[in-house]
Amino acid sequence: MTRRTIATGRWLVPGALLALVAGGGLWWGLSAPPKMAEQVTAPPSSAPTSITETSVIPPSQQMTQPVPEHRTPSSLGNTPFASSLEGTDIDGALQADASGRLILSLEVRDFFDYFLNTVGEVSPETAIGQIQQMALQHLPESAAHDALALLDQYLAYKQASLTVMQTELDPSRQFDPAYQLAALGNALAQLKGLRRETFEPEARQAFFGMEEAYSEYTLATLAVQQRSDLTDSGKQALMDWHRNQLPEALRQTEQRLQDSTLEHQERVLAVETASSPEAAGQKLSDLGLDQESVAGVVNYLQQREAFDQRFQSFDQALQSTTTAGLVDAERQQHREELLQQHFPDEQEQTWARLKLLDQS
Repeated sequence: MTRRTIATGRWLVPGALLALVAGGGLWWGLSAPPKMAEQVTAPPSSAPTSITETSVIPPSQQMTQPVPEHRTPSSLGNTPFASSLEGTDIDGALQADASGRLILSLEVRDFFDYFLNTVGEVSPETAIGQIQQMALQHLPESAAHDALALLDQYLAYKQASLTVMQTELDPSRQFDPAYQLAALGNALAQLKGLRRETFEPEARQAFFGMEEAYSEYTLATLAVQQRSDLTDSGKQALMDWHRNQLPEALRQTEQRLQDSTLEHQERVLAVETASSPEAAGQKLSDLGLDQESVAGVVNYLQQREAFDQRFQSFDQALQSTTTAGLVDAERQQHREELLQQHFPDEQEQTWARLKLLDQS
């Protein structure tokens, strides 16, 4: 049986930096906290609150490392501690090399979030206890020591970050794009400062490095788009330049998104400007759309074209009919009879009713 993977609120979403203003509060869209997990407070534990630097493999060195010698399991089995996790694979992992050193990566943060996302369904102590148990059972002592210290830091960060993410906006300016952008920039600066106060550099980079790079890129491109002294070509050139400053993995992802958007716009334009369904199909073929998809589009456009012709006949029949002296119920019944005559298909009857509403 194929097991599913739980998404833990991944931050890499196009346009995710745009604020959602609700009740005067600023919600940080780019690194949205997992549901309930931000309110988790670590119970007292014997885990140390600092990480031994020599026991951690920095992310910059991970590319040269062999396959991890130690790793937490990929599943909790058939009876997980929370019912919402049934049939899922664990997102992320805790790993250690042959020397017993904890390997720092974004997988560690994902692993923590997989368990912390269950808070509300289970108690914070239960969720945190599961992480502690997994670390102690499957990692060497030194790696488990560092994983639990990092967990304490992560919990402290998530609790402190609530203040930033609940920043109140000025109600009179909350819909001003320039004000929103400034507020988001300030929030990002506060979060970065909090991360630097909470984590060692290697852990901070592993957990938030890519996120911060994408956040700053998104803020920069939003600022460029708001500039009134630039032409569209000038804005595009600057946004391309900012995209090229991203780390390679992010740059490739963003380029694919950009290409996909442009391709979508070209296809929409091809359909909108075509003189007929067949002409639209030819334009889409020229743009590289596969023949099965082209055939489906052409068939749909032909159906809509036929519907428009039938609606025109229906409308003319409706307008030419004398309904003087009829009560509202009789007029309604007459219209329904004409609908049945011109549109045997129930879906097209719905389209016709919607179009009549547009005309009223």
